[in-house]
Amino acid sequence: SIIRRQRQELKLLIAELKERDKELNDMVAVHERHIQAWEDDRQKILSLAERCSLLTSKLNERNAIIKSLTKRLKLLESQHNDSKMTLENTQQKFKELTQKVSDSSVHYQALEEKNQSLHCSVLELSAKTGQLQAREQELLTMLQLKDKALIETTDQITEVTSKFKMLEGALRAAKLEEFSRNREQQDIKLTLNDVVFQVNKMKDVLSEKMKESSKHQEEISHLKQENGCLRSELILAVEEAQRKDQLYQFAKSKQVRIEKELSSLRQVCVKQQRDLHFLHVNLDSSQDSGQ
Repeated sequence: SIIRRQRQELKLLIAELKERDKELNDMVAVHERHIQAWEDDRQKILSLAERCSLLTSKLNERNAIIKSLTKRLKLLESQHNDSKMTLENTQQKFKELTQKVSDSSVHYQALEEKNQSLHCSVLELSAKTGQLQAREQELLTMLQLKDKALIETTDQITEVTSKFKMLEGALRAAKLEEFSRNREQQDIKLTLNDVVFQVNKMKDVLSEKMKESSKHQEEISHLKQENGCLRSELILAVEEAQRKDQLYQFAKSKQVRIEKELSSLRQVCVKQQRDLHFLHVNLDSSQDSGQ
C-alpha cells in the first residue's frame, strides 16, 4: 500500500512535472518572443540613434549656414547703411553744387546786364566822338574861312581837343573794362561748364548708388526669406527629434519592463528548477526505499 501510494504520488508528481514542463516551455516561448521583440526594439533604437546623429549633424550644418547667413546679412546691412550715408552726402554735395550753379547764373546775369550797360556807354561815347569830330571839321573849315577868328577859336579848339583826349581816355578805359568783363565772363562760362560737368557726374554717381542700394535691398529681402525658410526647417527638425526622443524613451521604458519581467521569469525558473531537483531527490529516495 505504501508503494502504491508512492506510485500514485509519483504519477501525480510526474503529471505535475509535465504540466510544469509545459508551462516552462510556454514561458520559454514567450520569453523567446520577448527577446525577439526586444532585439527588434534594440535594432529600431539603434537605427533611431543613427538617424538622430544624422539629424544632429544636419542641424549643426544648418546652424552654421544660419550663422554665416546672419553674418552676411549684417555685413550687407552695414554696406547698405554706408551706401545710404554716401548717397546722403552725394545729395548734399549735389544741393551745394546746384546752389553754386544758381549763384553763378545770377552773377552771370548781373555781369551780362553790366556788360550791356557798358556797351551802351561805349556806343554813346562813340556817338559823342563822331559829333566832336564833325565839330572839329566844322571848326577847321571855319578856321580856313575866317582867319580873323583864329585867336578866338584857338581856346575853343584846345578845350575841345582836351575834351576829346579825355573822351579818348574814357573810351580806352571803357574798352579795357569791357575786355576785362569779357574775360571774366569767359572765366565764368568755363566755371559754369565745369560745375555743370560735375553736376552731371554727381547725377551719374547718384543713379549708380541708387541702383546699388536697390540691388542690396533685393539681396537683403532674399536673404531674409531664405533665413525664414531655414528657421522653419530647423523648427520641424527639432520637433521630429523631440518625437524620436519620446519614442526612444518609450522604448527604453518598455525595455526596462521587459528586463523586469525577464528577471522575474528567471527567478520563477530558478525556483521551479529547485522544486524539480527537490522532487527528483524525493523520487530517487522513494525509489531507493521501494527497492
